[in-house]
Amino acid sequence: MSGLDIGGSQLDTSWFLLLGAILFAIGAAGVLVRRNPLVILICIELMLNAVNLTLITFARQLQNIEGQLFALMAMTVAAAEAVVGLAILVDIFRVRDVEDVDDLSELKG
Repeated sequence: MSGLDIGGSQLDTSWFLLLGAILFAIGAAGVLVRRNPLVILICIELMLNAVNLTLITFARQLQNIEGQLFALMAMTVAAAEAVVGLAILVDIFRVRDVEDVDDLSELKG
């Protein structure tokens, strides 16, 4: 793979893809391992940003703007997800002290 010209220096595309894979793996591990709902929400955001980095890398590599448009759409969805998720968590934390996602299973009714 050829490199990308970032700020006047030439960086290989594989470095960006490797960074995206590492960020996604850290986010996935955080979702699977951590029990705090707020940390899980942050890890989901990390995974979305890793996907955005990969989309933008391929868009620059292929000289195609569609990847950047998908990344912009993903950022919009991530912002909406963060707002709704944080609003739900703040409302839950206001009513009771939740430290584990297993405590949220009582929301069934």
